[in-house]
Amino acid sequence: MEESIIQIKEKAKEEIAKVEDLKQLDEIRVKYLGKKGELTAVLKGIGSLAPEERPIIGELVNKVRDELDELIKQNVNILSKKILIEKMKKEKIDVTIPSKKQEIGTLHPINKIIKEVEEIFLGMGYCIADGPEVEKAIYNFDKLNTPIGHPARDLQDTFYINEDIVLRSQTSPVQVRVMEEQKPPIKIICPGKVYRSDSVDATHSPVFHQIEGLVIDKDVSMADLKGTLEMFAKKCLGEKTRIRFRPHHFPFTEPSAEADVSCFVCGGKGCKVCKGEGWIELLGCGMVHPNVLRGCKINPDEYSGFAFGFGVERIAMAKYGIDDMRLLYENDVRFLKQF
Repeated sequence: MEESIIQIKEKAKEEIAKVEDLKQLDEIRVKYLGKKGELTAVLKGIGSLAPEERPIIGELVNKVRDELDELIKQNVNILSKKILIEKMKKEKIDVTIPSKKQEIGTLHPINKIIKEVEEIFLGMGYCIADGPEVEKAIYNFDKLNTPIGHPARDLQDTFYINEDIVLRSQTSPVQVRVMEEQKPPIKIICPGKVYRSDSVDATHSPVFHQIEGLVIDKDVSMADLKGTLEMFAKKCLGEKTRIRFRPHHFPFTEPSAEADVSCFVCGGKGCKVCKGEGWIELLGCGMVHPNVLRGCKINPDEYSGFAFGFGVERIAMAKYGIDDMRLLYENDVRFLKQF
């Protein structure tokens, strides 16, 4: 019996010495020390021995068992370190290798203009107002002194959901909503998306962005309008920018004007950007029509005001020298990276 136990020990040591991974080592542990292992079987057979042999054999089995268990633990540690070293060799990082370039996004030029304009007018004491893009016709037309039958309400000019609902053709309805809800003084700008039934070309799109402004207070004059727009033009397009008014007609303002700015590229001498004229058409503006004030229950004999509006795309094209509006919508990263 003693010889058999020694043979089991030596055989187990030989197998442990040849082990190359933890799985094999665990299989050897189970083979010799498990519930059905060879040493465990010897222990179970001690009962059949003579009484005087039992303690001797039992002590020997336990000694061999402890020796093999310790040997297995030592090899577990050795193999674990070996596996870790191999893994570190395979997964090591060369910190001297240049990292992959991180692409950082920027604001779209349209959003850049909107943010810039908002900052300019916030600095002048204006608030930012917002309203629905799907608008009631009464706000988009009637309350802006544009009754049924007016050319602007033609089906070819405006996107109708039904007879009473349209996709707003300007952000002016926001002004009306504010005038209905807020008593003067009012000082707001209304940035947002607008829709018109235009064909897509270098200067037109059925969807574009607009920013309108409104001031209602006592003793507001055309001079206040011109001074405000001059301040805006200088802040947005450069300190040397000049502004001029040309008579025009808008149903919701009287008197009305188109505002041009001196070309910020050539300074008014004439170039490709301003098509040789020295001036760039920028926006429409005027004094708020008395009918619009009355429709919002504001007394035109007590209050007056001015309004203006311009396309954000037009500002972006003028400021960045873009000659085709479609470039702003094509999402060509090569183009957008320039801004």
